[in-house]
Amino acid sequence: MKACIRGTAIAMTAISTAVALAACGQDAGNDSDRGNTPEIGLLLPDATTARWEGQDRPLLEKKIKELCANCRVEHANAKGDVAIQQEQMNSMITKGVDAIVLVAVDARSLGVAVKKADEADIPVIAYDRLAEGPIAGYVSFDGEEVGRLQGRALLKALGDRADGGQIVMMHGDPIDPNAVSFKKGALSVLKERVKIGKEYDTLQWRTETAHMNMSGAIAALGVGNIDGVYAANDGLAAGSISALKANKVQPLPPVTGQDAELGALQRIVGGDQYMTVYKPFAPEASGGATMAVTAARGESLDKVAADTVRPRGGTVVPALLLTPVAVTVDNIKDTLVKDGVYTIQQICTPRLGAACETAGLT
Repeated sequence: MKACIRGTAIAMTAISTAVALAACGQDAGNDSDRGNTPEIGLLLPDATTARWEGQDRPLLEKKIKELCANCRVEHANAKGDVAIQQEQMNSMITKGVDAIVLVAVDARSLGVAVKKADEADIPVIAYDRLAEGPIAGYVSFDGEEVGRLQGRALLKALGDRADGGQIVMMHGDPIDPNAVSFKKGALSVLKERVKIGKEYDTLQWRTETAHMNMSGAIAALGVGNIDGVYAANDGLAAGSISALKANKVQPLPPVTGQDAELGALQRIVGGDQYMTVYKPFAPEASGGATMAVTAARGESLDKVAADTVRPRGGTVVPALLLTPVAVTVDNIKDTLVKDGVYTIQQICTPRLGAACETAGLT
């Protein structure tokens, strides 16, 4: 992978160019002259993480329709089950879809299905998570930078405990390549500064598993001996915070997160969670949709991608690598509210009225 991340602005320029090129292709009868209806498979990994069905799916489907009015989207959700997603891949291949957008439950296990799709001349766009095998393209965020943002924010929140304080680390699923990148980035910032009292990998990113692991960490380290919590995403943050509260840990230590879920923003405003990482959904979905439509039309992805990656078991392929944003209570209004992801009314429930006023969310 190229070390240089060129940022959302460059990626969006490439996307805008692709939109224009796609429109030209359609005006020329690129799809209608063939007398077909391009089909694009959209395979999501689970229903546990709110973003997949609540943000990514509608944004991807909308953008695909904007670029290709007669394209059809075939959607399926694996609900966290590798075997189900393998079956869904095989079904898409049997149907003969023109392209597949894949968020892999398990990158390694899906490698065989990706290879089968490639052999059937069906391009696979790896979305958000880098799948293994001969993918055609990739769109996501710089995973290591996500981890670094989380690590830096935690150190800032720790204040005078940033050097020598004790933290608990709740990593994501080790079979998810993104989780590996987040962990690497976070450790690069934290490992020389703080003591890692306990560290856990969390299969399938389960909130309840994070709760259980945090309860174990509290029992092992002591109620008053956890200065901070690195949680790789908002679901793990929620599980960690519920365990801290159940075990009467007061005050709550700062807790990181990722994905900018609505519940996380409410916890941030209420003081339970310190930060999250916002990976702007619209640019990522726009990039994924543009790649999918371009690939479905048999056109080169080089014109829509500013970067490249080399997936395990594959060759170098075009990629869009976007820039994540750290969000605390101080910049919710200037990021997620400004971008239209959530309204102040959605974030500021009645119980958060005073906290929202203090945070300037009025």
